[in-house]
Amino acid sequence: MRPPDPDTPAAVVPTTTADLSSLYRFLPYLWPAGRPDLKARVVAALLLVVAGKAVLLSMPFALKAIIDGMAEAPARNEVATLVLGLVAAYALARLGATFFDNLRNVVFERVGQEAWLTLALEVFRHLHALSLRFHLERRTGSLAKVIERGTKSIDTMLYLLLFSLAPVIIELVAVAAIFAIRIGPLLAVATLAMVGLYGVYTWKVTAWRTELRRRSIELDGETSGRAVDSLLNFETVKYFNAEEREAASYAKLSRAYAEAALKTENSLAVLNIGQAAITTLMLGGAMAWTVIGWRDGRFTAGDIILVQTLLLQLFRPLDVLGMVYREVRQGLIDMAAMFQLLDTPAEVTDAPGAPALRVSRGEVVFENVRFSYGPERAILRGVSFTASPGSRIAIVGPSGAGKSTLARLLFRFYDVTSGAIRIDGQDIRAVTQKSVREAIGIVPQDTVLFNDTLGFNIGYGRQGATPAEIDEAVRAAQLDSFVRKLPEGLQTRVGERGLKLSGGEKQRVAIARAILKNPPILILDEATSALDSATEADIADALLAAGAGRTTIVIAHRLSTIADADWILVLEDGRIVEEGTHTMLLAQDGSYRAMWDLQAAEHADAGTAGL
Repeated sequence: MRPPDPDTPAAVVPTTTADLSSLYRFLPYLWPAGRPDLKARVVAALLLVVAGKAVLLSMPFALKAIIDGMAEAPARNEVATLVLGLVAAYALARLGATFFDNLRNVVFERVGQEAWLTLALEVFRHLHALSLRFHLERRTGSLAKVIERGTKSIDTMLYLLLFSLAPVIIELVAVAAIFAIRIGPLLAVATLAMVGLYGVYTWKVTAWRTELRRRSIELDGETSGRAVDSLLNFETVKYFNAEEREAASYAKLSRAYAEAALKTENSLAVLNIGQAAITTLMLGGAMAWTVIGWRDGRFTAGDIILVQTLLLQLFRPLDVLGMVYREVRQGLIDMAAMFQLLDTPAEVTDAPGAPALRVSRGEVVFENVRFSYGPERAILRGVSFTASPGSRIAIVGPSGAGKSTLARLLFRFYDVTSGAIRIDGQDIRAVTQKSVREAIGIVPQDTVLFNDTLGFNIGYGRQGATPAEIDEAVRAAQLDSFVRKLPEGLQTRVGERGLKLSGGEKQRVAIARAILKNPPILILDEATSALDSATEADIADALLAAGAGRTTIVIAHRLSTIADADWILVLEDGRIVEEGTHTMLLAQDGSYRAMWDLQAAEHADAGTAGL
């Protein structure tokens, strides 16, 4: 573990105020319950701190003895051996101080790493437990910054509190006691007064600098978030030739950050000069006082070296007191922001003692379901339907009708505002979310893949799937011919979000993943809407194979893909306005018929244009 670089800007989360509650929440990571091994390491590290300081404080006495021995000896030969012995003791003391400091780090390192690991996993799990609404409303880049800074602050805080602040207090008390006993109470009082003045000055200037840093890091977070957002929309930027527009936006934020960072760094000079003035005045005054005492016969020449060395040893950690204060305060701010994430309540939670969902047939029932994203945004207005076991139910309608919301509710990304959703007679709010999601597979409209291999992304459908099972899913999704053409086969990396694959290839990966999961209920959420007609026709058989023997809910835009569905629901403005088979709906001459005729006309026009 290393101390932080005093010139490195600390992270600031502008909307969070650090307070003592963050420190109280931090302490259990320093003294972890149920880990006697880590507690023993903390105790051992503290003992090594004390031992290191004891050895360090012995060094000035060795130097004093050396100087006094050399100055007062009547004959050099008589005391040379003694002085050389003292020189050796001084050298060993220096080595011992370094040894204890490094041994302390070795002993304590595991405590810091375990604290970081515990907190990082806690935050990571909690983020996955939060609702989809939370993640849609937060910028990924800014969120990542909060997590990174918060987890790193644990290690930094442990180091600073135990190995920077505590040793300074120990050394200050020891030096004041030595001065009071050997030199005089006046010097001890002056030393304590100097440290007090030093601390007040450091606190005031650092508080001023913190406000400058707050603005600097606020802009840093905005700049990072803007860069991530722009890169995630790489294709959109290219579509609209917006590279210069994006660069100008990024440059504006970067320029503002650079100016704020410049003020922050320049303010460091004010802090350093003031601190140096206080310590230099104290050192000069103390040495002058000792010289006067030497002149009057009260002190020896070695006492001058004793005072000088003790003060210099005390000043060395004091030089970074401003950094320690700033980093501790900043660590509290960073941890407060992360603890705020941990305190964010999950919108969707399991009922206490909720059992796992038991699926026997795969029947899905929506009972008068109403749902709103907000008070003024009603999405579903009393939707009721039943998907019989093994049936293929299609849901169609214009954009914004609420079709995809049905899938999100079935997965329990949100809870219904009123009504109920049941699977085999069990309200999904009364069973565990994990068991609900295990029972449902999905082929989404926009398949986002991990930046890993093709095999990894397909195998993600079911943990522990064997290579043979993955190969079978590849064949069922009609992806095998594509895989054979790849030099690295399933070990081919797909790029960030799967950008190296075409839309049809990504859809086949999603189908293979759903087949591998082998759920009793399958959702096809506009799985072909982003594909051209030829590609759509190519994967139609794969989609049918994926839904074979399962209750399948198809959310579709193109009506030609669901004409063979067992039952079709027409959704408009959050309500089911028509339902029936394809033939029945055409005969009703309503909304479905209008959509069918419109799409048929568009298809005919496209065919004519092609001629």
